[in-house]
Amino acid sequence: MDLLQLQLLLDATKITLGLALTSLLVGLVLAILFCVAEMQKNPLIAKPVSLFVTILRGLPEILIVFFVFFGGTHILFLLTDEFYDISPFWSGVVALSLIFASYASQTLRAAIQSVPKGQQQGAQALGMGPVRCFLRITLPQAWRLALPGLGNQWMVLLKDTALVSLIGVTDLMKQADLLSGSTYKPFTFLVAAATIYLIITLISQWLLKHLDNYINRFDAGVAK
Repeated sequence: MDLLQLQLLLDATKITLGLALTSLLVGLVLAILFCVAEMQKNPLIAKPVSLFVTILRGLPEILIVFFVFFGGTHILFLLTDEFYDISPFWSGVVALSLIFASYASQTLRAAIQSVPKGQQQGAQALGMGPVRCFLRITLPQAWRLALPGLGNQWMVLLKDTALVSLIGVTDLMKQADLLSGSTYKPFTFLVAAATIYLIITLISQWLLKHLDNYINRFDAGVAK
């Protein structure tokens, strides 16, 4: 592998990380919205969202990527009677965000339900409204409980970024495949891609471990 090929792999790694981190941020926002909607007492809100999340979790990830990319183009054509090129990168972000949110919302819901009801009742007794109570009291405590599950889902999201190579995004997996085809050395570039994925995963695990230790530092102090 020469320097040019290595640079191409590193550039593709930046795209992979950008795709993963953007999908993570958008997915977390969607996860909170899905979670809140599913916990509503109004069935007209809770049931459709629950059905949508169930469909997302039941479909293979690659189908969701294809539906967003090709389906988005088709819907725009039906609405405007004109053909629009949809960015493969942003289509990938939408698809991966939906996939991540469908699982993360269930993790968040379980974490929110684990927060003692007395916390919310105490906040409301002090005059906090429902929205402020959720944002200031319930959600911060739920993040601490949900972090291990969300960390695992981040690992899955990182690997799922390889799916967007099938819709034209030159991510790490796509670039490794292109270099394999042009050099007839598939093993070399697949091993290189695997090594980069592994390095990112190890760094992610290290960061998650330190984040978990930080948010549980007071519990650890009590345990000692």
